[in-house]
Amino acid sequence: MAGIPHDHYEPKSSGEKWLHKRLPIVGLLYDTLMIPTPKNLNWMWIWGIVLTFTLALQIITGITLVMHYTPDADMAFASVEHIMRDVNGGWALRYMHQNGASLFFVAVYAHIFRGLYYGSYKAPREVTWIIGILIYLLMMGTAFMGYVLPWGQMSFWGATVITGLFGAIPFIGETLQTWLLGGPAVGNYTLTRFFSLHYLFPFVIAGLVIVHIWAFHSTGNNNPTGVEVRRGSKAEAEKDTVPFWPYYVIKDLFALAIILAVFFAIVGFMPNYLGHPDNYIEANPLATPAHIVPEWYFLPFYAILRAFTSEVWVVQIASFVTGGIIDAKFFGVLAMFGAIAVMALAPWLDTSSVRSGRYRPQFKWWFALLIVDFFALMWLGAMPAEEPYSSLSLIASAYWFAYFLVILPLLGVIEKPLKRPDTIEADFEAHASATGGTKTEPNVAPAE
Repeated sequence: MAGIPHDHYEPKSSGEKWLHKRLPIVGLLYDTLMIPTPKNLNWMWIWGIVLTFTLALQIITGITLVMHYTPDADMAFASVEHIMRDVNGGWALRYMHQNGASLFFVAVYAHIFRGLYYGSYKAPREVTWIIGILIYLLMMGTAFMGYVLPWGQMSFWGATVITGLFGAIPFIGETLQTWLLGGPAVGNYTLTRFFSLHYLFPFVIAGLVIVHIWAFHSTGNNNPTGVEVRRGSKAEAEKDTVPFWPYYVIKDLFALAIILAVFFAIVGFMPNYLGHPDNYIEANPLATPAHIVPEWYFLPFYAILRAFTSEVWVVQIASFVTGGIIDAKFFGVLAMFGAIAVMALAPWLDTSSVRSGRYRPQFKWWFALLIVDFFALMWLGAMPAEEPYSSLSLIASAYWFAYFLVILPLLGVIEKPLKRPDTIEADFEAHASATGGTKTEPNVAPAE
């Protein structure tokens, strides 16, 4: 890790020296496993290994499913049924892949909100945060295109609605929508394009994950206190850190085992709980479902998309100022993507000098309300676009933007933070003492 002194890999045998000189892969793996990690990380730091495992699971099961899937509008639905009924273990592969997407988003949302609470986006980790948001956007695109592939009713009409949003973009919308669809409407060309991109994007995500890990290995890992590891000498750094192996590897694997026990229970006993029954009906362009809803992990942003109707005053002002270029539909698209953009801008919107929310008493309440707001948006996204849900969606959407654009900047000015520990070691010792754990021996003699 740059800036934190620690032992690096030293090849011993002649074979190790020969390989290390030509391809230092063993040294890279050693330095990754033995990287000094803050000793006070809590259980909210388990989601990285869950995300890494789930990405590998999705790629492996996806490649296997592709061997039996037919990306053709006339045969796609039947090929999925063939996987479920005729391929050995096909039902398990399909359900693992289907529910693996949900596990992926559960983990990424926990990962993102943990970063927002503990200030993991603050300097010097802004680039790491931006890369993470890019990974999240690619995940959303991959999941959406994957949802289209079974070619059920909700797949077809979900694709129709979402791609129709791009048509709302002024001047280039119609051309962009036609390019996405491969024609004037959702059809075979749409399916083949989405299939191709759905297969490609996970490997792009894997590349970005490597860059994401490399980035925080360069800047150092954040921790619950937000206090940086001491970097003066190796002895000082060792007071604040422990090697990633075996301490955090074992902890992460234990957490992963518990999460996978729940995951495989869902796959085995309730695999369609998070799905929609209409997607077990083959796509029919002549029969529109009564209520078109996306998957649960899109619902918060779907609620924001629908919240800004032509009756909302801010939409009316935007339309008047732009001469009608920004109508309600386009404003909703801007709001949906803007809701993600404001998260990406958090490193510059948060003006507080304190990194961790643990030491920000006012921030805790506003952040708790943000969590409630996120789940409220998720629920509202699944409700019909009618009152009182429309008004509630507008209120929830307004708070989402207010939190990032108004509350975060103001809190940095008006909030009085609590005293932080001087070092990670001090926080670790205090926690060990409070929980009845064993304190480490002091490294310096007490003052006379």
